[in-house]
Amino acid sequence: MEKKTPLYDLHLALKGRMVPFAGYLLPVQYETGVIAEHKAVREACGLFDVSHMGELRISGPDALENINLLLTNDFTDLQTGRVRYSPMCNASGGIVDDLIVYKFADDDYLLVVNAANKDKDAAWIKTHLQGDCQLTDQSDQYAQLALQGPRSKEILAKVADAEGFPTKYYSFVPELLVAGVPCLASRTGYTGEFGYELYCAPDKAVQLAEALLEAGRDLGLIPCGLGARDTLRLEAGMPLYGHEMSDEITPLEAGLDFFVRMDKADFIGKTALEQKGEPALTRVGLMLLDRGIAREGSDVYVDDNKIGQTTSGTLVPYLNKAVAMARVDKNHAQPGTRVVIDVRGRKLQAEVVPMPFYQRPKGK
Repeated sequence: MEKKTPLYDLHLALKGRMVPFAGYLLPVQYETGVIAEHKAVREACGLFDVSHMGELRISGPDALENINLLLTNDFTDLQTGRVRYSPMCNASGGIVDDLIVYKFADDDYLLVVNAANKDKDAAWIKTHLQGDCQLTDQSDQYAQLALQGPRSKEILAKVADAEGFPTKYYSFVPELLVAGVPCLASRTGYTGEFGYELYCAPDKAVQLAEALLEAGRDLGLIPCGLGARDTLRLEAGMPLYGHEMSDEITPLEAGLDFFVRMDKADFIGKTALEQKGEPALTRVGLMLLDRGIAREGSDVYVDDNKIGQTTSGTLVPYLNKAVAMARVDKNHAQPGTRVVIDVRGRKLQAEVVPMPFYQRPKGK
């Protein structure tokens, strides 16, 4: 049976259409619809319930050593109050999960993991912890709201002291009072837009959400569901676990080379990645030239030769174009390459294009 987040009843009151997702009942959309919700985030602001995400705490004198062993990125120079993204690999180089790490102190880190992978991640980490270090699953201690869009700062400033906001991208403050609710506040998000993520006690989540919705009522803020969250991340070229990443796909094949520090001493999966060498496949963006939508699992061809397969795809509302991500042979990954996507027997013309498909204008 699916769990309910602390905002479940509020979603119903706001006429959210609830669906099972990652073991939870969450709104896929509201009466406004996915397109309106997507555009609200690009042009004004949207509020998402992401309380289903998992929170795992790693603490102790050997915490940093373990973080660096478990994750492909290097956290040696991560400063307190900053956030860093990383894949976490298995011994064969496949991706166990991708996550973000909050540094509270040299011996204290919070890992925010994908909801569907939380138990798997916790078991994997426990198995590989070394030395004086502890793992604590704190997922039940947090509700999480994502306030995303160009007007998010303006809205948040109506219910919180702007002097205390995290200022840099991928930074956080451990406590910010938002409408009287103590929150961990970070400048992070999964939409490609300016925004914040707010973590609070579960019993304060409704108070926080209602205060934010009221504060943003005249500034274009609307509640948004899973549908818009997915179209926004795809439009911004952001990978999704289970689509662009899996236990079999390496971060190098997923186009996440920047987050794999092969020059650090060691991490789980490093030897396998070295042995595999340069990957034959890589992640690319595709823009459809014909009418139609290529969702995941469609074969991609060049001159009748299969070169890969789509991993995500849809019509992205803000650009109003059909796009897809795919893993393809590196020899055909250059922007401008013409390909054919087989969508249930329909041959659709497409072109490899740079990602992200959408990038937030500078200064916004």
